[in-house]
Formats: sequence, C-alpha cells, structure tokens
Amino acid sequence: TLRVGVFCPSWRSVGPCPGPRQRPAVLGLALLLALLLLLAAAVPRRWAAPSRASRRDERYLARAEELTATDTEDSSLNYGVVVDCGSSGSRVFVYFWPPHNGNPHDLLDIKQMRDRSSRPVVKKIKPGACCPSPSPSPPLTDGAGWLTAPSSPGISVTAAAPEQATPYLRPLLRFAAAHVPPRKHKETPLYILCTAGMRLLPERQQAAILEDLVTNVPLEFDFLFSKSHAEVISGKQEGVYAWIGINFVLGRFDHEDEEDAVITVALGDQGKSLVRKRTVGILDMGGASLQIAYEVPDSGAISSPLQQEEAAKSLLAEFNLGCDVQHTGHMYRVYVNTFLGFGGNFARQRYEEHVLNQTYVHNRLHNQQTGLSPKMPFLDPCLPVGLEDTVVRGGQTLHMRGRGDWQACVKLLQPLLAGSNGSHASLVETYKAPIDFSNSEFYGFSEFFYCTEDVLRLGGQYSAPTFTSAAQEYCSQRWEVLTQRFRGGLYSAHADQHRLKYQCFKSAWMYQVLHEGFQFPLDYPSLRTAQLVYDREVQWTLGAILYKTRFLPLRDLRQESIRQAHASWLRLSFVYNHYLFFACILVVALAIVLYLLRLRRIHRRQLRSAQHTLLWLDKVVVPLGQGSVP
Repeated sequence: TLRVGVFCPSWRSVGPCPGPRQRPAVLGLALLLALLLLLAAAVPRRWAAPSRASRRDERYLARAEELTATDTEDSSLNYGVVVDCGSSGSRVFVYFWPPHNGNPHDLLDIKQMRDRSSRPVVKKIKPGACCPSPSPSPPLTDGAGWLTAPSSPGISVTAAAPEQATPYLRPLLRFAAAHVPPRKHKETPLYILCTAGMRLLPERQQAAILEDLVTNVPLEFDFLFSKSHAEVISGKQEGVYAWIGINFVLGRFDHEDEEDAVITVALGDQGKSLVRKRTVGILDMGGASLQIAYEVPDSGAISSPLQQEEAAKSLLAEFNLGCDVQHTGHMYRVYVNTFLGFGGNFARQRYEEHVLNQTYVHNRLHNQQTGLSPKMPFLDPCLPVGLEDTVVRGGQTLHMRGRGDWQACVKLLQPLLAGSNGSHASLVETYKAPIDFSNSEFYGFSEFFYCTEDVLRLGGQYSAPTFTSAAQEYCSQRWEVLTQRFRGGLYSAHADQHRLKYQCFKSAWMYQVLHEGFQFPLDYPSLRTAQLVYDREVQWTLGAILYKTRFLPLRDLRQESIRQAHASWLRLSFVYNHYLFFACILVVALAIVLYLLRLRRIHRRQLRSAQHTLLWLDKVVVPLGQGSVP
C-alpha cells in the first residue's frame, strides 16, 4: 500500500511535525494553494485582449452573418424602418439590431434586414396615377447647395394634394410591416425623411404633406411614429448621415480596437483632447454635383477671417453619437459641403459651352472657320484620337474631333474649377476645413470609382502617377482601337459607349478636382476608390437610424444596472473585476501562512508543556519511586 506522510528533518529547528489529524488539513491547504496558482496563470489569458488575428476573424464572421437571412423568430432583436423620400422616388429600408451589450461607449450594432432569400429588405416606388407628374424644369439647388431635381417623381408631387401623401407611401409601409414581426410593430420606430425634392417646396406645402403623414400613418400602421419622426432634412444632414454610415460599416466607431491608426481630437474650448481611432472622409462625384465630408479633429479649424468663419460654421456639423451626452468618446466635428455643377456630366456640359464660346470669339477675331464644319473641326484634347462629336448650344453648332492629349485637357479644365458666371460656387475659393494629409484617409465613390475602374481597371488604392500614366495611354489611343478593345471584353462589364467616349475628359476632371480643387498631394497614399464597402452598398439611411436611435442603449443600460445590482458576488468579482480575483488569491494565501504559523506556535506551546511535565516527573515522580525501593 502507498503511504503518504509529512517528513520533518529537524523538529528542534523547524518545529514539530503536524499530528496525524492535522496532516490531511495541511495537505488540503497545499492542494488548494496549488489550484489557485494554476487559476492565476490561466485566468489572465482569458481576460487578456484578443489578438489582432482573432479580432479580424470576429469582424469577418460578423460581416458574413450580415449576408444571411435575419432570424425573425429571435424575440430579442429590435427593428427600425427608414423611408427615404428622395427626388427620384421613395425607398424603404428595414434595419435590425440585437440588445445593446451594456458598454456605454459602444453604439448599437445596426444591420440591414435580409429576407428568407438573404436579399436586403428594401423597396422603391414612384408615384402612380394618384399623383400627377410635374413638368420638366432645369436643375435647381436647395439652400444647402445640394443638387435637386424638380422634374423627378418624388413625394413632392403630392404638394397640390397633400392628402395623397399617405396613399403614396402606403405600399412601402405595407412592405415593411410584412417583414417586421407583428409582435414588434409597436416598439419599432419609423422615420420618414424627405430630401431634395421636398426642399424645393414652400414651407407651407412641406408642412401640409408632413401633417398628413403624422395624422394618417398611425391610423393604418402600429409602428412607433410621432411628429418628430417625419421631417425634411437639409443637404448638410444628408451628408453627415452618409459619413456616419460609411464609418460605421468600416468599424471606425469601435474605439476599443487599437489596431488601426488614431488621431488626437480637441474637445471644446477647454483645451481637453482625446486619442481615438481615425475616421475616414468621403468623396462622392455624381453626374451633377460633387460632395465631400470629413472629420475636423482641431476645434481651431474655424479660426479664420470673419467671412470665412461664418461660412465654416454653416459647413461644420458637431454632434455626439453616444448614448450619454456626458461621454465625449463619440463627439464628432465634420465638414460637409456640396458643389453643384462639378459632377462629371455637368462639368462636361460646362466645358463644351466654354469651348464653343471661346472658339466663336477666336473665329471672329481671326476671321477663321474652326469648328463650323466637319472638315475644319475643333481639335478637342479631351476626346480620344479620331472621335468626332457635335455640340449644339442656343442655335450654335460646334464640330469637334478628338486629339487625345490628356495633359492639354487637364490644363484646359483649370478655369472650370472657379465656377462659371457666378452660377456655381468656386471649388478653389470656397472655404474648406484643413486636412491633415499625413494622418487621414478618404474613400472615393461614384465617379471616382468609375473613372479608375471601368476602363483603367485601377479601382481600389489610388496612386496619382499610376493613374496619370494609364489615363494618358488611354487618351492617346485611336477611337477604333478603343471600340475594338471594348468589343473584346477588355473593360469592365459596367463600361459602355458613353464611358469610352468621355473617359479621357472625366479622368482629367477627376484629377483636377482632387489635386487642384481639394489640394490632395500627388503622393497621397490613403485614398481608396470603391463602389461597395465590404461587398454591400451603404446608404445614408443607415447613418440616419444610427443617429436617431443613439439614445436607445440607455434603456438596455438601465436594465443591465438593475441586473448587476442583484448579481452574485462571484460574478462581480470574477467577471467585472479581475483585480478583486487576484486580491482573493492573496487573502487565501495569507490565511494559509497565518494558519501554519499559528499551528507552529501551538506545537511549540505543547512542546514546552511536555518539557515541563518531563522535568516535573524527573524531579518529583522519580525521587518518590526511588524512596520506595527496599
């Protein structure tokens, strides 16, 4: 049999060995101490920050889950509905999010809902017979400078009959109601946000349309909907919402992840600052307008002459995305501006008018016939070699033939950056908040992506020298060669004859806007052109619902605080405060040491008592025994 014992080499120097009854207790305490030491070695690894690889894996899995069907059977999910009443029609988007994680520094994890076929839950409509279409009219701008299209069939066509506003949106709301679980309707917020088309209407007509929606929508649908949930948003708000949506999808509001670059942000005028993850700016060039939005970390950026300071205040938006206004971790200061007439198609129209006028003036002064017939065309450096085109303006006709000189085209476009006849703002002179090009990042959408990818196949990371070389090579080719390449499938599937024809011009215009208008350095390394973010299109409505629902986590935080108040001491110590766990280990170890020391003192006391007994026996008992011997 195996016998376990405790060996004491010298009881005089160390103390007496524990007795048979005390040895199991000492062995148990020793095993407990060993177990606690093992836990102390293992627990820090569990509480340590996850590695970069694990964080990347978590983000990848989260993005993969966004592409799967939404589990409508999960009763813990929350839903939200946003209706975008735009100038070209109206669309409804349905979003969902799980309960807040309890961290007051984190935002809601909002995602777009997907149906059983994993398709995004979105629907678009245009006015039907109930709403007369307006007569065509030239493009206009709203007060914020954003392009509007009054001839488009948006909700603004109900201005003459405001009672038709609710019937107009009824198909969208029914679509959303069919996808949101019925048990969730009463707690699902509904936001109806109107943009360009509505901004053109007089305030009286705007109010009449919104009043009809606020009055009649709750009579048919059980969504959480009130007067503050229906509004006409400004162009500035629309730009801010787009900026929020892009940065949210890119994870730039997740400040706990220290893997990405950071910036120092000034808070208010008290001289306070914080360091957090760097956000991205967005560039978006459409057919008619050009938009830019980016964070301005330095609060002193608006310190400028009085006129520019006033302009800066109207172009800067300051807001807090966090659920607690006392927390400054999600305070943002964003510059937003839109330039009407600086989109790719409008810029081409302005360029053609400029060339036509200059050519006619030149012909009168020099008695020439340039451009007046196909035999004597104007040689356009912004068209591919040999391509023939005709420009007609106000009864005047200009015949053009491409000569494919990209560098000359870039120089010819320089005056267009200053606008034209005061009808368009100057891209050069308009106030722009300073950009720290050494610590910033931008994404270019729409024409920025089409210019680099559809023909040149350079989408993604932008490099000015590479782009310039590819654009020059394309422009120098004869039109017959380009069309042959197009038929051979050498270009993107999205490329068409219009793209081939104006690619030379648009690439030169994009170059001028980027490097002369916005002053981006030629060696700027942090611009990406993209159409999708993580394989999905990001709408400004995502940023809108993030902003509108930013206070909802307070409800979950209150529930979490109540639950924590009734939680056990073990959970509080082992989950929320690992420092307390290590303190417990030290207390237990100290208790064991004190117990052993007390045990040693007891044994010493017993030893002294035994020695006194032996001495008494030697002095008293033994002599008495000796006296009785005969």
